[in-house]
Amino acid sequence: MALPRQLRDESDFDQLPDNIPISATIADIVEKKGFIVYYQFVIEVKTKGGSKYLIYRRYRQFFTLHQSMEVKLGAQSGSCTLPTLPGKVFMGNKQEIAEKRIPELNTYMKRLLGLPTWVLLDDLIRMFFYQTDSDSQQVPRALRRLRPPTRRVKTIKPKTDLLSSPRAEAMFDFSGSGKLELSLKAGEVIFLLRRVNADWLEGTVRDRTGIFPESFVKIIKPLPGSESDDEGADVGSKAPGVSAYSCLRCYLLQPQGIDTRDLCVEEDLSTQPTYMELLSRMRDVFQVQDIALNYRDPEGDLVRILDDEDVTLMVWESKTHKSKVKRPVNQYPWELHVTLSSDLTVYNTEF
Repeated sequence: MALPRQLRDESDFDQLPDNIPISATIADIVEKKGFIVYYQFVIEVKTKGGSKYLIYRRYRQFFTLHQSMEVKLGAQSGSCTLPTLPGKVFMGNKQEIAEKRIPELNTYMKRLLGLPTWVLLDDLIRMFFYQTDSDSQQVPRALRRLRPPTRRVKTIKPKTDLLSSPRAEAMFDFSGSGKLELSLKAGEVIFLLRRVNADWLEGTVRDRTGIFPESFVKIIKPLPGSESDDEGADVGSKAPGVSAYSCLRCYLLQPQGIDTRDLCVEEDLSTQPTYMELLSRMRDVFQVQDIALNYRDPEGDLVRILDDEDVTLMVWESKTHKSKVKRPVNQYPWELHVTLSSDLTVYNTEF
């Protein structure tokens, strides 16, 4: 049969809802710049009702699904056996690893969706193959970078009629982490030049031109032909989690002062990076190798991060002791404070 029905009872299959996925095939891979560079698999999903859509999944999401299903099926008597998931690979070229995984993951999904109908109705399976808002907003084969090419930085004078110019007001400070990014101060008015993509705009302020995340500003007058920009729309009007990226506020604490950066990554707000991912990314952002990672506890004291368990504690404390500071909807509730590893004077501890 064309559809993977040979492994199921036909009458049971006919009773499945039309939105149940019955087949899935990897159509492509796309590079993402998160806390580390990673690849997502672009998967075409077909449902029993005949509809098709694309979802974007990382290998770690396959791994999590497989582990969760093993636990759930293992607790049930007379349960079926899951197909074999290709194992983790810890060394090698990431793109080559992703390419080699395509046929193995296609086989895995084919056998997974060929299991008895009661497995297909499991919430874990349905949520994995469900098209999220983030999935639907991505463009197939969108190989553009998170920070797309923009004009060379140059002085651009706004139009004489300022009231008719497309513009936005910065609602939060934004400290760009790249040469193309335009740093903003809350209250500044930015004259808009163009929309770069669904999440980024290009504009000019104080004779500087660059790109910046839309979630940090309120649109006063939208760009011509922009359907998504409602005049006077508040940054809080966007639903959390819809953005394709998230921002992390990080600080480099040095004797000569504090260097503040807003690091924007193609990650969901629920993503928890590893200690090594954060350490590697902070070294790259601040161009300093001998550093230590820290966060502030509820009392305001710095706590040094040494491993993944400390990262988990930092994230947990940020959720438990919610800050009263107003943030963009796509900004992590926790912040990183980077210090020189040899500087112990920053800690409120007696030696």
